[in-house]
Amino acid sequence: MKTIKLISFLLLFISGRIFAQNQANITISLNDKIGDMYPFWAWFGHDEPNYTYMKDGRKLLSELAALSPVPVRMRVHNLLTTGDGTAALKWGSTNAYTEDASGKPIYNWHLVDSIFDTYVKLGMKPYAQIGFMPEALSTHPKPYRHYWKPGDNYDDVYTGWAYPPKDYNKWEELVYQWVKHCVQRYGQAEVESWYWEVWNEPNIGYWKGTMKEFFKLYDYAAHGVKRALPTAHVGGPEVAGGSSPGGMKFLNAFIKHCIADTNYATGKIGSPIDVISFHAKGQPTLINGRVRMNMAPQIRDIREGFKIVASYPETKNTPIVIGESDPEGCAACGMATNPSNAYRNGTMYSSYTAASIAREYQLADSLGVNFMGSVSWSFEFENQPWFYGFRDLATNGVDKPVLNVFPDAGHDERQTP
Repeated sequence: MKTIKLISFLLLFISGRIFAQNQANITISLNDKIGDMYPFWAWFGHDEPNYTYMKDGRKLLSELAALSPVPVRMRVHNLLTTGDGTAALKWGSTNAYTEDASGKPIYNWHLVDSIFDTYVKLGMKPYAQIGFMPEALSTHPKPYRHYWKPGDNYDDVYTGWAYPPKDYNKWEELVYQWVKHCVQRYGQAEVESWYWEVWNEPNIGYWKGTMKEFFKLYDYAAHGVKRALPTAHVGGPEVAGGSSPGGMKFLNAFIKHCIADTNYATGKIGSPIDVISFHAKGQPTLINGRVRMNMAPQIRDIREGFKIVASYPETKNTPIVIGESDPEGCAACGMATNPSNAYRNGTMYSSYTAASIAREYQLADSLGVNFMGSVSWSFEFENQPWFYGFRDLATNGVDKPVLNVFPDAGHDERQTP
């Protein structure tokens, strides 16, 4: 059986840190087991949900489903965003919620179903993100649709979908109707095996409300999930930068709110928290024309996030998902505007990914946390230039080297919880 010690040794050898000269004999024991290499890596995600059912998206999903020994879980943004379903960089929509002239809700699950149907038919499972804010519910709806492209100010993506709802009861009812619909369409047992998570990176521009307003958003959303299916799993908060001062402050405050604060939706103490999530990113740089990777920020994010969750008796055994775990930030930023991202086309991306997976095993073991999943925020970009330096697993249907990491990352292990 493969062991973490063996993987760590091989990674060190590949990276050039172990040299044949001036070294004593090294003995490797394949029987020195540390633990099962459960496939926490079988989680993937991306911004653009409408790629799911497009030509190259379906092809890649089929490959991901086939390579994993357990059901792959998919996390995507924009599942509740208003629009006609047109796909674009860092944009997507389903038009799940609109209102008539009198303000009466209109629910349309066609595009959401197209996404989830694709997963379920392939034996995959949604890590279902409850977001973003439908235009008819937003407190600041205009402008709503953004037209961001690489090289533009990243803040341009934060438009009307990032604001709090003008009516929290309608927000809760939307979530309730969505989960209820999923139970009717896929069956209670299937939906009970999913995880629902509220929003994305509320400690930065993805949320234009206050921290307390996010807690209110979360309480109403979680109440809607549980009202539709009491046995469903829901959590959050998917903060950016698990080791940043803002990230740590937000994650601590969120956990304390779920444990001891008055629930905005129910008036009772506490809020459901079946999974806790945060994000972790590295920081490569371009030095004298060469890319220098930097895993340290990513590892710090993971370590500090793990420590925070483990520091509360009420959450020390709660499943943890690193909702985005990547070498750097913007997946849709190519090498034309970000030259350091050229590494994504070659084996440096795959080597880094393998090294980070090994260290995630080690961190989880050393801190004794219930580490369930790590989302690689990387998929594919439909109808974009070939090998453009996007952080993706395939380009125009052609697999990149990084995809070869995952089939070998853990085959004979226990199942993800």
